[in-house]
This record gives sequence, structure tokens and C-alpha cells, in this order.
Amino acid sequence: MTIWKQELRQGLLSLLIWTGSIGFLVVICVLLFPEMQGQMNQVSDMFASMGSFTQAFGMDRLNFGELIGFYGVECGNILGLGGAFFAALTAITALSKEERDHTAEFLLAHPVRRSAVVFQKLLAVLTQILLLNLTTLFLSVISIRLIGEEIPWKLLLLLHLAYLLLKLELAAICFGVSAFLRRGGLGLGIGLAAMFYFLNIIANIAEQAEWLKYITPYGYAEAADIVSSGSIDFVMALPGLGFAVLGIAAAFFWYTRKDIL
Repeated sequence: MTIWKQELRQGLLSLLIWTGSIGFLVVICVLLFPEMQGQMNQVSDMFASMGSFTQAFGMDRLNFGELIGFYGVECGNILGLGGAFFAALTAITALSKEERDHTAEFLLAHPVRRSAVVFQKLLAVLTQILLLNLTTLFLSVISIRLIGEEIPWKLLLLLHLAYLLLKLELAAICFGVSAFLRRGGLGLGIGLAAMFYFLNIIANIAEQAEWLKYITPYGYAEAADIVSSGSIDFVMALPGLGFAVLGIAAAFFWYTRKDIL
């Protein structure tokens, strides 16, 4: 598992920066809740009358006066979008950076199969995503304790599970794309994450576009749906599982056969 350890060492600084930034913003949002709680009922009424804007972010179905409703919107956007960017950026460079940095010849000169290289790099990506998710969950729990609120364990864990699945799906897709790239791809990774985010907004606004929720991972990670139903729509998540499997399969298939420069 030498490659896995090396990938974790190389990605440590990025992991710390992203985890620290996302975790800090989540903690700040939770700590602000007691100060804003008295005004949240008015805010909920105001948002409920704003039509398409509230529908786009699911704010018409959440009670801002309750911690989990406030958390779902404010912290949910940070965890969902910030986590997606980290997952995409980490995965999109996992395989392509060896050619970009001209280290592929050195790596592949060792007695290690290309399939093993792909597997260990994939495992490193998944490990970093899991560490990010566990740390942000821990910080959320601690911050909720600090403000004296009761922790809504079921809904909180469901939200973080949905965000984890979102990050894993996006990472798997970007990992597959990475096998086809020779020079970085950071912009492409960010673009994919942003595209999926805005597809979900379009699906929330237009009834004719609801089918887009089966394409974007944000469809099953919608805080309003999870909080109101008390569950994750795994039927909606099934296509995402298919996309993830295709991404990983493409990475193994192409990287083990491509002409490494």
C-alpha cells in the first residue's frame, strides 16, 4: 500500500485546508443559530412567499426556527457544495497528475501493476473523502452541544450520509475522467460539481425538469426532502451508483491500456 500512503501524504495539506475551511464555516453557522432563532419564524414566512427562489433551494419546506431546518439550508449548502468541490478536485487529478508532473515513468518502472496503481489511488481518494465527512460531522455535533441544543441524531446522520454519497459519486465520476486526461483537469472537476448543483436547482424550479434529479447527486442529498421525509430516497440514488461504477470501471479499463507519456 505504498502508493496509497504516498497519495495521502501528498494530499494532506489540501485535506487539512478544505476540512478546516468547511468545518469552520459549519461551526460558525451553528453557533449563530441561537442569536437568529427568534427571527427565524419571520424569515421562514418571508422565504415562503418568494416563489421560485425558495423552491430552488428547498427553503419553502424547512422551518428555520428549528435547528435541523436551519442546519439543512445554511450548513447543507456548505457541506454539499464545498465537499463536492473537494471530492472533484481530489479525484480529477488522481491519475492525470502522474503525466502532468512527469512522474509516470518513475512510478510505472516499479514492479507494480497498473491496476494496483489505480486501486490504491482510488482508495486514497475515498479515504480523504471519508476523513472530511467524519471530521465535519464531529464538528457539527460538538457545535450543537456548545449551543445547548438537543442533537437530532437521525436527521443529522442522514444528511451527512447523503453528503457522503454525493461526494463519493462525484469523486468516482471524476476519477474515471482523470484516466483520460494528461494535463490536470481542475477546471473540469469544478465545472462538473457546479453543473450538478445547478441541475438540481433547475429541477426544483421547473416541474418539467424533475427528471434531472435522477442525474444529479444533489437530487437525493436535498436537505428539505430528507428532513421532511426522515429518509434518503435511495431509488433516486440508484442512477448515481451506476454512474459511480461506470466511472471506476472506465478508470481501470483505460488507465491499464493507455499509452503513458
